Amino acid sequence: MPSLKAAELPTFYFIGVTTGQSSIMRVFPKWAKALGLDAVIRGIDLSLHAPVEDYRRATGFLKEDPLSLGALVTTHKLDLYRACRDMFDYIDPYAEKLEEVSSLSKKDGAFCAHAKDPISSGLALESFVPPDFWVNHGGEVLLLGAGGSSLAMSLYFSQERFGNNVPRRISIANRSGPRLKSAAAALQGLNPKIDFRFLHCPTPADNDKLIAALPPYSLVVNATGLGKDAPGSPTTDAVSYPENSLVWEINYRGNLIFKHQAEAQKETKNLHVEDGWNYFIHGWTQVIAEVFHIPIDRQILERLSAIAKE
Repeated sequence: MPSLKAAELPTFYFIGVTTGQSSIMRVFPKWAKALGLDAVIRGIDLSLHAPVEDYRRATGFLKEDPLSLGALVTTHKLDLYRACRDMFDYIDPYAEKLEEVSSLSKKDGAFCAHAKDPISSGLALESFVPPDFWVNHGGEVLLLGAGGSSLAMSLYFSQERFGNNVPRRISIANRSGPRLKSAAAALQGLNPKIDFRFLHCPTPADNDKLIAALPPYSLVVNATGLGKDAPGSPTTDAVSYPENSLVWEINYRGNLIFKHQAEAQKETKNLHVEDGWNYFIHGWTQVIAEVFHIPIDRQILERLSAIAKE
């Protein structure tokens, strides 16, 4: 557990695993200048599935320190929420439903927990999934990993406003059983038009079999953290994708082996392979808007993306 010292300046935190390697540590100061924010960013690195006391100590520090304004939470969204739920004064409906937190903020004296991933993942998906993709082609979604990102995407896909334009099936595959059970409980009864499956797949070869069995025009997402938070890929080099499908590596940094494996079939299978850049931008700007209580419209978003790309 890193040492936590009282902030001397208004401070925005990043709670992750390897925060010092993230581009946001270089990008945020430029974003702050562009947005007119008088604030700095600091990282809090916690081990994967850290002890409960580490989550409570970090959360308690943020809640009580006057100049600590809030935080974005990445890998620890589920674990932090479960360890610290009683410490929040306000929990938004998405956080309640998914039992995760990606944004910690303060408003009118209240310490608030929000789950922004259903919004940010949806915005990222809409940037590359063609309109009416599901109703036109009848494909499926395979989410590798049963963490917060997969739950958020499931919630996004299941919205009633999409009518019949939803995947006919969403499968969530994970290496460990307990995560699958909690995911099934969180997503129960979301949308009767979607067949949800929760599959125990302890090895990359198991995931390969699932991908090979998908129909054309499907979507496969790496939401495991492998390739960023830990080395490796949830698939092997022998993976075979269905034709005309979408492959999304939600990471934008790391060795991104999953993305490279899919790119090897991009031409022969007519795949669209997407990285996590837009997800990164939407994820951060949604939380920044909440923590600093500022609107970020499309024009500002495009400006911030351009700054980050520099």
